[in-house]
Amino acid sequence: MKLSHYDDQGRARMVDVSGKPGTRRTAEASAFVAMSERVLKALPQNPKGNPLEVARFAGIQAAKKTSELIPMCHPLPLTHIDVETRILKDGIEVTVTAATTAQTGVEMEALTAASVAALTIYDMCKALDKGIVIREIRLEKKTGGKSGEYVR
Repeated sequence: MKLSHYDDQGRARMVDVSGKPGTRRTAEASAFVAMSERVLKALPQNPKGNPLEVARFAGIQAAKKTSELIPMCHPLPLTHIDVETRILKDGIEVTVTAATTAQTGVEMEALTAASVAALTIYDMCKALDKGIVIREIRLEKKTGGKSGEYVR
């Protein structure tokens, strides 16, 4: 199997997608921010504001900037990006959905948004506990493109 981001000389390159038709593509990614019950209970009193709402905005902004952060990613016209958070007994689940009509997929935008949203939660809660752990950043599903549908 050949990796598409390398040319015949083994140099990294951006894949040329100009010959591909634009099609609808979606992706869902997630991350988990593990934290203590004490930190979870303190979320509403955070002096920096609501960490989950700030994380939502940060994730949306991150999705828009993915091609600036990941060198071989194409800039995409995002048609939808949503960041949701859910408080669980041992942390916060972040779920991101992204969509575009383009020549390449939105997996990296969804993964970047999930990562940055999780980092934002850490940033806003680290004063209470530096032991917060971000884990399980992963693609949950994607649709569209040559490789078709993927579901974890």
